[in-house]
Parts: sequence; structure tokens; C-alpha cells
Amino acid sequence: MHSDTHDQELQSDADALRAHMVERQLRRRGISSPAVLDAMREVPREVFVPSAEQDRAYDDCALPLPHGQTISQPYMVARCVELAALRDSDVVLEVGLGSGYQAAVMSRLCAQVVGVEIIADLAAGAQRALSTLGYDNVRVRVGDGSVGYRPFAPYDAIVVAAGAPRVPDELIEQLKVGGRLVIPVGDETQILSVITRTASGTVTRDYDACVYVPLRGAAGRHDA
Repeated sequence: MHSDTHDQELQSDADALRAHMVERQLRRRGISSPAVLDAMREVPREVFVPSAEQDRAYDDCALPLPHGQTISQPYMVARCVELAALRDSDVVLEVGLGSGYQAAVMSRLCAQVVGVEIIADLAAGAQRALSTLGYDNVRVRVGDGSVGYRPFAPYDAIVVAAGAPRVPDELIEQLKVGGRLVIPVGDETQILSVITRTASGTVTRDYDACVYVPLRGAAGRHDA
């Protein structure tokens, strides 16, 4: 009985921290989509954070993952998901699944997420976390996501969770007409860009400066 009470207290604390994060880190900084705010309030970030970082799960920063990777700052997750403008029926590709947290958030907003991760150990951890929560509309794949993932293409949206030296043509080709590619482009620092595929080409809009780990793979940085 004591254990149950303790678990309930921990859950209550996490819920309060999550609600505080949504208000202070997201809403106050201009994240305005009710659906995105609800998803960020719902998904327990602590499930995706390494055990050594559990007490920092809702800090306003990126946190380290194994293999030199990171779980993105909550604000950047919310910003990317909001810019992706997801709809209930969308099928979304995430390049750089990492911990699985961003895929989990997107899964609350769309029909299916395909998460591709080049590091098998991270993909396995993400799958465990997603399965723990019963988020069964995320398909986890190990592979080089920098060139997309053709079996489920074309996509309504593609979200890249690593800094790309250029916009990979392969990702544009795997978007539906009207589809959105959200991608940080640059070397040491990046600009978060949204590229919309049109019937005649693409339209690019640049947003925030940001810092992500380098995109690995054929269309990424080869020294990453």
C-alpha cells in the first residue's frame, strides 16, 4: 500500500512539473496551438530521459543521451511540432528518433509516426519507452534517416531532429504535395526552416536560430 501511495505522489509531482513546463516554457514563449500544448502536457518526458537525469526531466534545456546524442529542450520539441502543423490523418516521418520523446508527442496529434534512428541502441530504448506508454502508432526503424524512409512515403510531414548541413533532396522527394519538412539547417548553429512542397517546387520559410547535434548519415555530416 505504501508503495502505491509513493507512486501516486511521484506521478502527481510529475504532472505538476509538466503543467508548469507547459505554462512557463511553452505558452509564455509563444507556443499557441492548443493541440500541441495538450500533447506536451500529456506525454511524460521522464519516461524518455536516462535514469541519471530523471530529476531534470522538465528542465528548460536539452539533456544528454548515450552515444553523444541529446533529448531536445521541451520548447524546441513543441516549436518543431507546431511548425509541422499536424492533422489527425497525417503520416509523419521523424529523422533522428533519439529517445522517442518527440515522436511520442507527435503521435498524439496524427495517425502514424515513422521514427528512423541510425543508432540501434537508441532505437531500442525509444521502442521500450513507447511500448511502456502504449503508444502503438509509432513505428520504430533502425537506419539512415538522412535519406528518408521510402516504405511509408510519401509523408504529410517530415521532422528532422538533428542539424543538417543542407536540405536533403531525398526528403523533399518523399513529401506529398503540400507536405512540410521541418529541419534545422547549418553547421555549428542552425536555422530552423520549414520547406513546403508545392506542385511546382518548394517554398521555404526560416524561423529560429537553434543548436542541434549533427545529422548523421549519407546526407548528413560525415564526421558526425
